[in-house]
Amino acid sequence: MGFLSLVGNSFGCSASGERLVSAARDGDLQEARALLEYNPRLARYSTFGGRNSPLHYAAAQGHHEIVSLLLESGVEINLRNYRGQTALMQACQYGHWEVVQTLMLFNANIHRTDYLNGGTAIHFAALHGHARCLRLVLADYVPSIPNFLNQTNHRSTEEVSDADFDDDGLVKMVNWKADGGLTPLHMAALNGHVECVQLLLDLGASVSEVTIEDGTTIDLIGSGSTPLHYAACGGNAVCCQLLIARGANLAAKNASGSTPLMVAHSWHRNSIEEILSNEPGGQIRTLASPYLCLPLMSIMSIARSGVWLEVPKQVTCMY
Repeated sequence: MGFLSLVGNSFGCSASGERLVSAARDGDLQEARALLEYNPRLARYSTFGGRNSPLHYAAAQGHHEIVSLLLESGVEINLRNYRGQTALMQACQYGHWEVVQTLMLFNANIHRTDYLNGGTAIHFAALHGHARCLRLVLADYVPSIPNFLNQTNHRSTEEVSDADFDDDGLVKMVNWKADGGLTPLHMAALNGHVECVQLLLDLGASVSEVTIEDGTTIDLIGSGSTPLHYAACGGNAVCCQLLIARGANLAAKNASGSTPLMVAHSWHRNSIEEILSNEPGGQIRTLASPYLCLPLMSIMSIARSGVWLEVPKQVTCMY
């Protein structure tokens, strides 16, 4: 009888776990709350094979209230699925900034990389063009001070103390290389995500980082390519202009000997060939990213102190 009872409890937990997964996926907050009140350990349940937890499902679908509920139930915030993806990566992939905001309030690890491509949550946000998510993920690196952009671009530290600004840490994060040497800027430029390109550049992304041949990444553009090579392949004129304005080298050649212009020609991006043909006459002026003027570092600090965590519905527009 003891064995049968144990088996019965096991099946019961499995069934309840699947119910919680369904509730997390479908956004059924009432069902999720009832299940967790019945058995808080269900928050740690994961599906067979894919190893997706209820937290993964809620994050991927954008159900931020269920994400908060699961985190308050004690679920491990940095759980990985079989691809090595965390809930933060999935929220960034699908552009659910409310979920990203919640995960960041609970101190999600932004340095984790996935198993397939070695990308961080920043790569996922840049690849899919979600600038709000990108800015939230980097909230702890951008100080809430006036004229931050000018101080970043000119590397002036007159108004920035070490206590509130880790310049090296920010530069490292925005230039983090996934497999093949791909930076977030490469990914945003290739896919024509202008807002992400602008934000990454304002935060210190390098226009001269090049891809590498690592034997695992399929690179149709060629190793040794800069973000401008990738923008040329993608064909977005504004992305190319932004990169050129920040000093991208029009004459840079990748390992195949191709310049950005040659890449554009080979991919039939005829509309941008003129932009890539000649150095601009005089300095090109660009506006600052609108996502930099928000005091997210200060807001995050206040929220983490517990003032807002008790009333999560009030935290609705921090992006």
